[in-house]
Amino acid sequence: MLTPLLAVRAGTKIAVAVVSIPHLCATAYRFWTVRKALDVRIFILFGITSAAGGLVGALLNAYATNPVLTIIFGLALTLASMSELSGLGKRVRFHGNAGWIAGAASGLLGGLVGNQGGIRSAAMLGFELKPESFVATATAVALAVDGARVPVYLITEFHDIARYWLLLVIAVVGCIIGTVVGRRVLSQVSESVFRRSVAVLILALGVYMLVKGIIAAMA
Repeated sequence: MLTPLLAVRAGTKIAVAVVSIPHLCATAYRFWTVRKALDVRIFILFGITSAAGGLVGALLNAYATNPVLTIIFGLALTLASMSELSGLGKRVRFHGNAGWIAGAASGLLGGLVGNQGGIRSAAMLGFELKPESFVATATAVALAVDGARVPVYLITEFHDIARYWLLLVIAVVGCIIGTVVGRRVLSQVSESVFRRSVAVLILALGVYMLVKGIIAAMA
């Protein structure tokens, strides 16, 4: 949610770079709480392809123009939200070599526009991990992708990122607090209602970003 909201003000390219830092902090903290359930074998194999994709995506981000990134970002958000609302995301599975390819694709998309969770989850579902191992391993993979892309953003976008230092501090603190108290709060809301509510908001933002990017590209 934070990336598209910031993208409206600062542009997609800067928003992806800025939000990657609180995302890294929150993911690192979350992984620490679930680390004991990590499936090391899947993490090593899947994490390598995802991190490599994240690195390539971050490098492409450095050279892409804002209208192009905005269009890709809008498409990613729109497709992710429609997948959730239609239930397609829960039915998609990648097996065998397709799983590794999907891992690389999720990392690439994460490095390019910061949106990777949907593809990564669909790919990892094909490995049929236990729920606790799935969460821990998916979190570790996300951390690997962040570890690959954040240094690239810091090198290529440092001055733009520094302009939003106050937002960064607030976002990092907010992410940590949200990670700590999130489970307690969300336990009061049904998962289906929560997921669909978020999907509707993301759909609206995705359509807005898509239209904005197309208009900017045609200008």
